[in-house]
Amino acid sequence: MLLLDEPTSALDVSVQAEILNLLQRLRAEKGFTTIMVSHDLAVVDHMCDRFAVMQAGNIVEVLPRDAIASNAAAHPYAHELIAASLRYERGI
Repeated sequence: MLLLDEPTSALDVSVQAEILNLLQRLRAEKGFTTIMVSHDLAVVDHMCDRFAVMQAGNIVEVLPRDAIASNAAAHPYAHELIAASLRYERGI
């Protein structure tokens, strides 16, 4: 198991993509599990099968990756977090 805490937050986009692709390749080749802490839902969408949304240190909802694009969150905080990320990515 590998814990990744904001592994690419200080990197430019091209280096970030290289690191994330390397992590995916190593995970597939070596068969280990990763737990990633991130505020970047685009990275979560690229790297994770499922994700947990935390509020005030508590997990309020665990969702599959496809819940990001459709904003299928049931918890109000999770729903607003995903909606804000989608607005940011679209430049709204």
